[in-house]
Amino acid sequence: MKTNAGSLKKGEFIRYQGDIWQIQKADFYSPGKGSALMKARIKNIITAKNIEYAFKSNEDVDVLDVECLEMQYLYKDNELLYFMNPRTYNQYTLLIGVVGEAAKFMKEGNSYFVYVHDEKPLTMRPALSVKLKIIETEDAVKGDTVSGAKKSAKVETGVMVMVPIFCKIGDTITVNPETGDYGERVKG
Repeated sequence: MKTNAGSLKKGEFIRYQGDIWQIQKADFYSPGKGSALMKARIKNIITAKNIEYAFKSNEDVDVLDVECLEMQYLYKDNELLYFMNPRTYNQYTLLIGVVGEAAKFMKEGNSYFVYVHDEKPLTMRPALSVKLKIIETEDAVKGDTVSGAKKSAKVETGVMVMVPIFCKIGDTITVNPETGDYGERVKG
């Protein structure tokens, strides 16, 4: 669907130079002279490359009709993540490189939102935080009370996360899947 670049919004998907890109940021800019511009940061969903581009506000842009479907994460292999739509039982795959660092924190069986265009998955909307159980870490040393002290802990997905020294095996913590940063310790 063609639309004016002046009406682009964050989160929309566009076709640009033959590839599919997602708008990360869009700011309308009107210099005193000349035509108005839509300054946008766009991300290629295949290569994950970000670029800044200034569209003329009256320029036609091909905006794609993309659905955001909740899907169950099944498993992964060396290069693909496998999802299933629980309503239709159709299975979809995404390249791990497209999802990025968030793939390391995904738990089998959990639901995630996947962007789909023409029955083809494009990318996944990463969760703001995920709850994971600590399966391996050192015990805190008595008297080690340095403010903000951290230690490494292995969570159930196999990833190492830096956690405060009071965290122990069996604790459930929240982690930001995009950065890998510890959030908080949660009950059960």
